Amino acid sequence: MTGSEVPPSFRLAYVPGVTPTKWVRIWNERLPDIPLTLVAASAAEAFDVLRGRGADAGFVRLPVDREDLSAIPLYTETTVVVVPKDHIVAAVDEVTCEDLADEIVLHPLDDTLDWERPPGQPAFERPATTEDAVELVAAGIGLLVVPQSLARLHHRKDLTYRPVTDAPESRVALSWPQDATTDLVEDFIGIVRGRTVNSTRGRAQTPAATPAPSKAKRPETGGGTRRKPAGGKSSGKSTSGRNPRAGGSGGGSGGGSGGAKRGKPRRRS
Repeated sequence: MTGSEVPPSFRLAYVPGVTPTKWVRIWNERLPDIPLTLVAASAAEAFDVLRGRGADAGFVRLPVDREDLSAIPLYTETTVVVVPKDHIVAAVDEVTCEDLADEIVLHPLDDTLDWERPPGQPAFERPATTEDAVELVAAGIGLLVVPQSLARLHHRKDLTYRPVTDAPESRVALSWPQDATTDLVEDFIGIVRGRTVNSTRGRAQTPAATPAPSKAKRPETGGGTRRKPAGGKSSGKSTSGRNPRAGGSGGGSGGGSGGAKRGKPRRRS
């Protein structure tokens, strides 16, 4: 390696609520010589991190600007409302936005849900972050509607959450710059999509599968040439002839009709 060469590495961005542990583990098992570095980013900052080449790929929340970024949708999260444990909502299994109409519902500036109109009554001031909003819920200031992963991320013992059945849902995707779809990005896409080691778009595994068909065909062709040609022809002719007993003697000449002519004089004598 010369002084100007940089050893390969892979940088993976991820937004709050996404847990990339499983995919990082698989990467380390398959590509132990290429270190993977995690880059934490807010939902709003993640796209600029990718565009600025601060990460090779990243787990983001949709929508994604497809003009310069590629994206593979992965899963959709359940939307929940975070409430104090002694709140009336905690007594039911799920709620609707209409059920929250009379409640103060906090709407943080980093909200990841695409609301046409947030439910409930607006608070006097919008919290700066989801984490700040969770603290206000604990203080009894209002409720908070977020993707379930964020409710888990900011879990507190004095709070709980319930699904909101008709709220917008947040979708998580793997994204990367369109003009930077490198081999390492392809490797990580294969891991996220659940491909095995042999099926991953690894450059080394693909050619190994090509010789298999020719090996399967070779015994069939070779086996045919090793059979006795006369026996093969005789069996084909005797099945169509009317005198099976003449098949053995007629097999030498290969003609079913020749065997029949020699048989007639013998029957007259």
